[in-house]
Amino acid sequence: MQANFKNGDYMKKALFLILVFFFAGCATSGRVPLPEKTQLQIREYQTRTYETDNVKMVTKAMLNVLQDDGFVVKNVNMDLGLLSAEKSINIEKNMGREVSLAILFGVFSTLMPRDSTAITECTANVSEYGSKARVRVTFQTKILNDKGGVSKVMQIEDEKFYQEFFSKVDKGIFIQKEKL
Repeated sequence: MQANFKNGDYMKKALFLILVFFFAGCATSGRVPLPEKTQLQIREYQTRTYETDNVKMVTKAMLNVLQDDGFVVKNVNMDLGLLSAEKSINIEKNMGREVSLAILFGVFSTLMPRDSTAITECTANVSEYGSKARVRVTFQTKILNDKGGVSKVMQIEDEKFYQEFFSKVDKGIFIQKEKL
């Protein structure tokens, strides 16, 4: 037995299935969001104190770590203890959702800007702190779309990210001290 479908029925069912998959992808996971960190808590893991008063050596170690991680140093001012660097990465957006949108909206989806580049910026302040050196570093990521506009800017607030960065700086300072 054959089913009789009109041309409109196929289109309605196809559109219905596309919408079901699209909205299913937008559903929340039901996870409870973590409480927001205070600026004081964030500053605490963005800051490290080193057992040396040689600010220049600490700055040099940080420069080496940033360059090893693919950052391009943009500015260093030893008098102020300020350094800034950035790293660009080409990104690809979630293609499954884009394909659904392309089918749903046809030509109009090509006019919508897509995220294309992530730029991670680093700003650091290295200063004397009595007989020690104190470092405060911040990282933020800026997402640019393929039209050159900014889609999103986010401060990196992951404590583990900063711990790993400072671990590399610790090793860099050791290498500087040992003149390896």
